[in-house]
Amino acid sequence: MINSKNNKDYFQILQKISKKPQSSQRQLSQELGFSLGKLNYCLKRLQKKGLIKIQNFKKNKNKMNYFYILTPRGVSKKTKLTLDYIKKTIKEYDQLKIEYEKLKNMKKN
Repeated sequence: MINSKNNKDYFQILQKISKKPQSSQRQLSQELGFSLGKLNYCLKRLQKKGLIKIQNFKKNKNKMNYFYILTPRGVSKKTKLTLDYIKKTIKEYDQLKIEYEKLKNMKKN
């Protein structure tokens, strides 16, 4: 089962990968504030779901360097997560606006 915390983590990873597909796991983990183990687990889950492809540089002697590619499903999921985040933020804004108006009216009385 995917919870909102996982969605947030996956969204952050997909966002970073789309901007810097050649980042190392160490770089990604530092930028995201994740442990290497957590990042590795998430990358494998995203790969298993078909959201990313993981390829190593064939001509590179250091086979530890990988290239992360968003699949079409990955781009679609990233877009959906972005829209969900925007909707949640707008809903929170609307709730805060209502709360503000209530407090403002209470102060007048």
